[in-house]
Amino acid sequence: MSASSLATGRAGTVLADLLPASSASRARLRDAALVAGGAALTGLAAQLSVPVPGSPVPVTGQTFAALLVGTALGARRGVASLGLYALAGVAGLPWFAGGASGWSMPSFGYILGMLLASGVVGFLARRGGDRTVLRTAGVMVVGSALIYAVGVPYLAVSAHLTAHQAVVMGLRPYLVGDALKAALAMGALPAAWRLVRR
Repeated sequence: MSASSLATGRAGTVLADLLPASSASRARLRDAALVAGGAALTGLAAQLSVPVPGSPVPVTGQTFAALLVGTALGARRGVASLGLYALAGVAGLPWFAGGASGWSMPSFGYILGMLLASGVVGFLARRGGDRTVLRTAGVMVVGSALIYAVGVPYLAVSAHLTAHQAVVMGLRPYLVGDALKAALAMGALPAAWRLVRR
């Protein structure tokens, strides 16, 4: 894709593509740095954690970071970034919510959901899904739904809950917060593209 295409932010590009790389080796280094940075951002956002009474799943900034990483980096780099985040946490790095690590916690399904969602929102962003407020809202809804589609059933199985209990404990308390996170993304991503076009 030409430099002029990138500068105008045409569909087929994501925000990370706008970072210059003068050669293939520098592009690989740029991508590696973006992947590591996205994982670190998600780990940092996970530490913004507020316990929810009666639920093993806290409210965190983690889901917002995961969706932002996927959208800004695109599907391939987004999945790599969230994959690195998940693998490092499973290996013992204490950067899951509240400084946790490992895979045995009931909320681990949400991390797997974030991995899936980062790829899907990155795919949609590459097709222009983050260019307007309404499109970004749709992308955030899809991404959040995918996180819950994996996280809630995982919670039900791992915590021995009924489907209804899992929804009450692992979905309902988070909808307002997710709407606020989506509103932040709806403002930030289209604004970033407007700045690029200037």
